[in-house]
Amino acid sequence: MFMANLADLIEQHILQMIGEMRELNIQRSNLASIFRCAPSQISYVLDTRFTPARGFKVESRRGGGGYIRIIRVSAEPDDAFSIVERRLGDAIDSREAEHFVLFLRDMDAISDREAQVMVAAAKSLNHPDPRVRDVQRAKMFRNMLLALFEQ
Repeated sequence: MFMANLADLIEQHILQMIGEMRELNIQRSNLASIFRCAPSQISYVLDTRFTPARGFKVESRRGGGGYIRIIRVSAEPDDAFSIVERRLGDAIDSREAEHFVLFLRDMDAISDREAQVMVAAAKSLNHPDPRVRDVQRAKMFRNMLLALFEQ
């Protein structure tokens, strides 16, 4: 439970640092010292919370003068559907589907309520084969997006 709370705090701190900027350069070791955690915890947050599906690109350079650059993908809410559609393949796991939903919500392309419904639906599949579930989820997700954006 502690790690989830720490990860949430780190994510919120980075989001506050980014604010309305398009990109942010930070050092992993500086963040780790602020939160009194291992640099690997910072990497975990970057790998799981700042993903392309959520509208971010992360670049890093290791070494003495190393840095992490977090770039916010710019898109208008009207473009959010096309961004997701281009990245949505034939199969999608529930975590990636949730990231897509959060991206759409963050872009104001869908409401909080629509996001909650979509995440619940993405997690509801129960086929015993995970590959089949991921294919079903991609089809369901694509249909939900079409229903939302066909207006």
